[in-house]
Amino acid sequence: MTPESNHLDKPVREITQELLKGLKHILQEKLFAVYLYGAAAFPGLGAIHDIDFHVILRETLSEKEKQDLLSLHSSLGEQFPTLGQELDGYYILHEEALRTNPPRHQLSPGIVDESWALHREHMRAGRCIILHGPDPKDIFSPCSWQELELCLQAELRYIEEHLNEFPDYCILNLCRLMYSVSTRDVVVSKLMGAVWAEDIFPEWKPLIRAARKSYNRHVTSHEKKLLNSKIGAFLDFARIRILNKLSPPITRRI
Repeated sequence: MTPESNHLDKPVREITQELLKGLKHILQEKLFAVYLYGAAAFPGLGAIHDIDFHVILRETLSEKEKQDLLSLHSSLGEQFPTLGQELDGYYILHEEALRTNPPRHQLSPGIVDESWALHREHMRAGRCIILHGPDPKDIFSPCSWQELELCLQAELRYIEEHLNEFPDYCILNLCRLMYSVSTRDVVVSKLMGAVWAEDIFPEWKPLIRAARKSYNRHVTSHEKKLLNSKIGAFLDFARIRILNKLSPPITRRI
């Protein structure tokens, strides 16, 4: 673990220590780097619901190593019943991490990191915790705005498809998307985007505040009703502002 990991909240620090210990034991020389990103890299800005990370591998995994890694995740879920069950990680090859095309998930064939450019941008900007390995800038290449736009378009599609399942998450992420396309700055947390949106669009402040409280699990029944009744209107409002700033959708070839 690096010194910067000491600034993690205690529950996150404890589980990532055990995760890294298990990775080193299973992968040994195949382990090149481990980077933590997402909410954990924005300390003090709200609840952490999952742990996002990338494991960079020197070589492909054997079947035994895959099974051992799955067992590691299962045991961490039992040892840490909340966050341990929300380990959201990508295992990718070093040679693919050097490229701009989304890398393949070595534990889950067929899955690629569709937010690859956003993840690279966050890690290159220092919004990550280095658990093991070199400076991310030594691995991840700079991102073009066109690459980032593709990811933002994909995030908007995800929101449209899951609006009623996760209204609080979708509202906060819409705020983040509006901020990113307005400023061309994608290195921002959902909370930071929400605070920006409350200031820029005060008419939506009660809804955004309700989404923040719901996301942190402190929402009232009245605020829940507000979320459910206004989420569609907010999507329409945000979608116009997002799409007006984005280039027309582009089909990516992988």
